[in-house]
Amino acid sequence: MFKVERIIDEDLKTNITLEIMNSLPKWFSPPEDILKKSVAHRKLPFFAAFDGTKVIGFVALKAHNEFTVEMYNLGVLEECHRQGIGHALLMAVESYSKENGYKFITVKTHDASAEYEPYERTRKFYLKNGFYPLEVFPLFWNEDNPCLFLAKYIG
Repeated sequence: MFKVERIIDEDLKTNITLEIMNSLPKWFSPPEDILKKSVAHRKLPFFAAFDGTKVIGFVALKAHNEFTVEMYNLGVLEECHRQGIGHALLMAVESYSKENGYKFITVKTHDASAEYEPYERTRKFYLKNGFYPLEVFPLFWNEDNPCLFLAKYIG
């Protein structure tokens, strides 16, 4: 059985980010980008999922304005996919967002035009959990990685 906890300790946020993101090379790369994100996550609202003492997933949030919070990064160990961990992290995000007066949760992921199977599963997860695709930004990251912008209304 797993549990989700809010993480305040900045060093723990960095360690969790590095451990999970480095374990998911199909979703996160290159190493220097992972390192930058592990530093950025230190100052962001952050939740982690644990199976006992083992970290199995996390989500870092970025507030954009008084109405919107972005799931800046979300990762669950691949061997733990389809066990409700991502959904539980999302429920923690929704609770946090409602408590803090946000009306929308947004997320960016790769668009289907990139034709990359791991992100097909990612998009299915977001759609299943109430997110709506709003727009594709073909050059947000680069031309090989078109960005799909999704949002969920929680107001």
